Amino acid sequence: MTVRARLALTILLTGLVTALAVIVTVATAFQRFQHESTWERANGFIGRVVATHPDLLELHARDPQGFTGFLRNLLLFEPDSRLYLLAADGTVLASSGDMPIAPGLKVKLGPVQEAIMVAGDRARAAYVMGDDPQYMAEDTVIAARMLQASTIAPGANAGGYLYLVCQKRPLPPGQVELLGSSVAGPALAGVLAVVLLGALIAAWIIGTVTRPLRALSDAVDQATRDGFEAAAALPAAAPAGHDEFARLRSGFGQMLATLRAQWDRLQRLDRFRREGVSNLSHDLRSPLTATTACLETLQARWAHDPARADDRALLDVALRNTGTAAGMVRALGDFALLDEPSYRLQPVALDAGELIDDLTRRFASRAALQGVTLVTDTGDTPLPARLDVELFERALANLLDNALRFTPAGGRIVLRGALVDGALQVQVQDSGCGIAPDDLPHLFERFYRKSEGGHGLGLAIVARIVALHGGRATAASVPGQGTTVTLNLPAAA
Repeated sequence: MTVRARLALTILLTGLVTALAVIVTVATAFQRFQHESTWERANGFIGRVVATHPDLLELHARDPQGFTGFLRNLLLFEPDSRLYLLAADGTVLASSGDMPIAPGLKVKLGPVQEAIMVAGDRARAAYVMGDDPQYMAEDTVIAARMLQASTIAPGANAGGYLYLVCQKRPLPPGQVELLGSSVAGPALAGVLAVVLLGALIAAWIIGTVTRPLRALSDAVDQATRDGFEAAAALPAAAPAGHDEFARLRSGFGQMLATLRAQWDRLQRLDRFRREGVSNLSHDLRSPLTATTACLETLQARWAHDPARADDRALLDVALRNTGTAAGMVRALGDFALLDEPSYRLQPVALDAGELIDDLTRRFASRAALQGVTLVTDTGDTPLPARLDVELFERALANLLDNALRFTPAGGRIVLRGALVDGALQVQVQDSGCGIAPDDLPHLFERFYRKSEGGHGLGLAIVARIVALHGGRATAASVPGQGTTVTLNLPAAA
């Protein structure tokens, strides 16, 4: 999910939660207002009743049946309320309601006493909720007054209570329609206007926040996709403003400029290195070739001269060292060529098994002279691949040359080819002396000299050739048991 979508979702959810909270708050406040207004009306009414008829207990005692009618007459102008006469323990003695009350039904005295105290001190509460004897499962707004029998001295315990249960007064039908036409319409229009204004403000905020982030993200994508050369067109200066986004974009531009300068410097040094190695290799080939020719001429001239036996021994050493130097020079030149960014492979579609068989035949005579068994294992199925034949032969030749140099007589070398998950895998496995564990991680690094010797370029050239084909070279070895070099190349397109 993008930052813009997250911000929009956050603002939307915040707006919904805020709207819900406002609705709940308004509903709660309206309900509280209704309860307070109902209690004010009920408290005033019950106060007037007790002030007018302080002898309610005596009236009930004289005529219990007629007292119910008396209570109903008191409520002619309060049809949404019900009056109850309670005994001191909360037992309902009389009711103005139409439903009969079960004998012995009691009302909780806690809310009754609370209502009496609130009537005398409004700071205690705004209203009191209590039992409705007709609907005991529901709480409703109540008002109450203490009643005392005329035979009881003032200040004594209550002889009973007058208990008023209030219901919310419904609005008349005409007033409901009036409220719907005069309030609902404008309120809905106001809500829609607020929602539209909030959407516009949210869109502006989201655009303001995400626009510089999107520009920075596009710049990063362009640098990732096209590299530092194409990134030179990206602005390094800070955009207008001094906020966090401006500083971030400015920092990214400065970092990109620094990396671009360092990259250019590295490219110049690398180009100088490649040109130097290539020129050195080219310049050394001619004198080494001439030196080799002179040494070979002397070797042929002194071949049958017994007096030159010692000179021939020295000449053999010179020829061997000259050949080693010439090989290093060729390797340097080849590596410089393969390291050129402009170098391109010349791949052709072929059966890699045939190429492996041809290379095995080429090294068969040398292996036989050394007493080493060289075998090929390519299976019975073709091994389709797209390879640069010259380069891949060079890579396998380097591996076979290394294997023959470090495998003693009586040893075995296997050149294996197979398809693994549709990709070509070629292995050169020998039973030679193996490679020391400290040397193994650096085996394919250029100019790394193994403890057994070597100029450190042959396997580096192999790794470079495989990398140019889009593959990877790995090695595994157990000292004293042999080495296996594996070339993994991508499937033929």
